[in-house]
Amino acid sequence: MNDKTQNQHQQAPEEDESSGLSGLMEHLIELRSRLLRSIAAVLVVFIALSPFANRFYEWLAGPLMSQLPHGDSMIAIDVASPFIVPIKLVFLLSIVITVPYLLYQVWAFIAPGLYRHEKRMALPLLISSIVLFYTGMAFAYFIVFPMMFRFFAHASPAGVKIMTDIGAYLGFVTNMFLAFGAAFEVPVAVVLLTAMGVVTPDKLVKARPYVIVGAFVVAMLITPPDVLSQVSLAIPLIVLFEAGVIASRVVYRRSKAREAQEANDESMDAEAMEEELDKAAEEEERLHSRNRSE
Repeated sequence: MNDKTQNQHQQAPEEDESSGLSGLMEHLIELRSRLLRSIAAVLVVFIALSPFANRFYEWLAGPLMSQLPHGDSMIAIDVASPFIVPIKLVFLLSIVITVPYLLYQVWAFIAPGLYRHEKRMALPLLISSIVLFYTGMAFAYFIVFPMMFRFFAHASPAGVKIMTDIGAYLGFVTNMFLAFGAAFEVPVAVVLLTAMGVVTPDKLVKARPYVIVGAFVVAMLITPPDVLSQVSLAIPLIVLFEAGVIASRVVYRRSKAREAQEANDESMDAEAMEEELDKAAEEEERLHSRNRSE
């Protein structure tokens, strides 16, 4: 009997270890599958857009070309730049286009491990972050770039001819797209900090003067040194911060309501447990009294 019990105790850890390894392998297989799907999506879009690489670069260079003097153009310093740079642009554009699908794959992988209230908050944040990032890129291209390149074109010294390399231009606008896309994620960052308990809506309201100053500092560092360009970025950042404050109030109220509900449920469970214990004690007392009477 003792040998059988010992064998059962030895087999239990082995079963737990094998189940843990099988669960880990399932997660790794799913991760591999979703990575392959993401890479395949980027490659499909890249292959579809490759024939139009030069046309896409002409569109990207439009804000600068429109500000250059008549007859001026961009240059390619490296021998392979006329081919490599447009292809690089198409690859970056393929990633940007497939971002919703890529984030969906990430969401599908992590969603099973989230609680219900975490799913309710994560999905709107995921969608809004995509929309805000695209909005930031569009804001940079259609509003900031024309003002920026107009300033650069008129600020060049006499006798200096603007001849921008196509590779340098791609690197510059890519950094600007990333900067403006990240800057437009302010509401998402504010909501996340509120949901994590790092800040509260009241603290955000008190920090408003510092945020306004910080918005103009960021605009000063990113945009050209002219007032119009700086204001064109600072004002949207401030508006986005205010939108984040409004959204944080909703998230904060919901989190407090959920905490109150959980506390109420715990107290009700404790009361129910006490009632069960009291009933068990009463039943045991009846049995003892019956046994004594017999």
